[in-house]
Amino acid sequence: MPSRFRFRLPVDPYIAALLGTVALAALLPARGQAATVAGGASTGAVALLFFLYGARLSTREALDGLRHWRLHVTVLGCTFVLFPLLGLAARGLVPFVLTPQLHSGLLFLCLVPSTIQSSIAFTSMARGNVAAAVCAGSFSSIVGIALTPLLAALLLGNSGGGFSARSLLSIVLQLLVPFLAGQLLRRRVGGFLTRHKKVLGYVDRGSILLVVYSAFSAGMVRGIWNEVTPLRLLALLGVEAVLLGLMLTATTYGSRWLGFSREDRLAIVFCGSKKSLAAGLPMAGVLFGAQASLAVLPLMLFHQMQLMVGAVLAKRYGRVAAPEPGPAEPSLSRAA
Repeated sequence: MPSRFRFRLPVDPYIAALLGTVALAALLPARGQAATVAGGASTGAVALLFFLYGARLSTREALDGLRHWRLHVTVLGCTFVLFPLLGLAARGLVPFVLTPQLHSGLLFLCLVPSTIQSSIAFTSMARGNVAAAVCAGSFSSIVGIALTPLLAALLLGNSGGGFSARSLLSIVLQLLVPFLAGQLLRRRVGGFLTRHKKVLGYVDRGSILLVVYSAFSAGMVRGIWNEVTPLRLLALLGVEAVLLGLMLTATTYGSRWLGFSREDRLAIVFCGSKKSLAAGLPMAGVLFGAQASLAVLPLMLFHQMQLMVGAVLAKRYGRVAAPEPGPAEPSLSRAA
């Protein structure tokens, strides 16, 4: 088989684990006392997760990256301004294409921060500015800890499970306080986290799986999955494909119009068009409560879609990369 056909789309093993967790919740949902235990464990897992996020993020590296502020402001604008505007515009698809619940999940997807790992990996594959991608992803994560819940409270209102002083207090206690504690204790625990990075990676993923199981169990018990049909799921996939295409086009031509170098443009494209599953899932558990299962479905689907499309684009740009940008550079929107 010719080498140009030897390409395997990345089916993320973690997505398979997430889908397996959803299936487990569908077959054996936690009920009664088991649901109470699962909910308590999920709350503790979210707090641990955000503590680890705070302990891992290097404040010094983030501050050093401020010298490239135009790039970071551009990525933040894509993540927390343009994405939410497109999510709000999708309200016009209700109820003909999306149900109100699926639109709430789609809008929540548009509010979560950018991902770090895949943005860096794709920027590196495409021969872009990897250092800028590291800082941009870190900034987005830090800002998203506070901004995502606030935007959700503002834009989702009661569809987010009913935002109140109590729910905002839960957000502060489960997300912000552990994150800040991790930042404060980073010097003490940083060495331990580095030495046990692989093991703690399993802790991260296991915590998110627990959050997903608790959320989808609650959804099964309440019967909310009866509201989603296969046709609605296909429609959701189509809407998310359009959303991703629009963001890739906007970041490609917008960064070029702003005069960024080729390497910086690639960092903006891969950071500005991505959404973080790792940050979004635990946030949804806190923000949506019993309605979290439908809220995270669009994010889970979008995550796999962005991996597949991002891998194709990164490999293509890596092959055709040139030392200097020129008129022959292909368009990301065409590649999408």
